[in-house]
Amino acid sequence: MVTLTINGNEHKVEAEADMPLLWAIRDLVGLTGTKFGCGMAQCGACTVLLDGAPVRSCQTFVGDIGNAKVTTIEGLTGKVAETVQTVWADLDVPQCGYCQSGQIMSATDLLTNNPKPTDDDIDAAMTGNLCRCATYHRIRAGIHEAAKRLEA
Repeated sequence: MVTLTINGNEHKVEAEADMPLLWAIRDLVGLTGTKFGCGMAQCGACTVLLDGAPVRSCQTFVGDIGNAKVTTIEGLTGKVAETVQTVWADLDVPQCGYCQSGQIMSATDLLTNNPKPTDDDIDAAMTGNLCRCATYHRIRAGIHEAAKRLEA
């Protein structure tokens, strides 16, 4: 039995130490906003925040997180997160939407730590998040727009 703190709530789950956090989140806790993409931590679809830092939950194991707090797309709150999500909808950033929970998690982390990112900053922060629909120009525009709205 393992206790995971996800989105501020404690969940006692039966999980082996080597179970990917992604499966604990989706299958044991029932939060399906975090997506499985590649299973190799290369696409970013499974991005969650672990004590506020983005990690790939497909390659982060339950036994390795200790008492860290996990935030999924369902639990993402605060001014930066809400602004990013609003802009995503206002600008129609997603096309198919599959990767977008991971994109939003990474964009929120970027803007939390760098409120005025350059294109190079955005590219560096988002490089681990792949979009099969190639909406990268809309993602970058969304991040810039969210930064402008947060500045106001």
